[in-house]
Amino acid sequence: MDWSASLSGLAGGILIGLSATWLMATLGRIAGISGIVGSLVTARPKGDSAWRLTFLLGLISGPILLMLLGGGLGNVAGAPGEVIGAPAGGVAVMLVAGLLVGVGTGIGSGCTSGHGVCGLSRLSPRSLVATLTFLVAAIITVYVVRHLIGGGA
Repeated sequence: MDWSASLSGLAGGILIGLSATWLMATLGRIAGISGIVGSLVTARPKGDSAWRLTFLLGLISGPILLMLLGGGLGNVAGAPGEVIGAPAGGVAVMLVAGLLVGVGTGIGSGCTSGHGVCGLSRLSPRSLVATLTFLVAAIITVYVVRHLIGGGA
């Protein structure tokens, strides 16, 4: 077992939990990425976008800072020197998948960070149903793509 990878995952999980707790404690907001980003493009009350932009900047700058410090990005790339590997199904599939995720977060009123991290920790029944739906949809999608369509390993 690779203990360094396990400890990195544990540290990341702790940081996600702490940041979600801090956002809830300081601003009374849920750390749901789709809601935070989506609200940047829709009309919001004046002054509400500063914390959203700061949150988004933190999401982007964290991995960049880690790379600059020589920490790498774990196993997201297929070969040394790559930052992120090529899309498994091609760019067109990734665009369609991204669109479907966006539609799904709109229908589900949130994403895995909002429902899975923040909602479940607050024992929200609605978030439990949403998170189970996300997981079942992901399992079915992987099965269909890998076994019925034959889209890769």
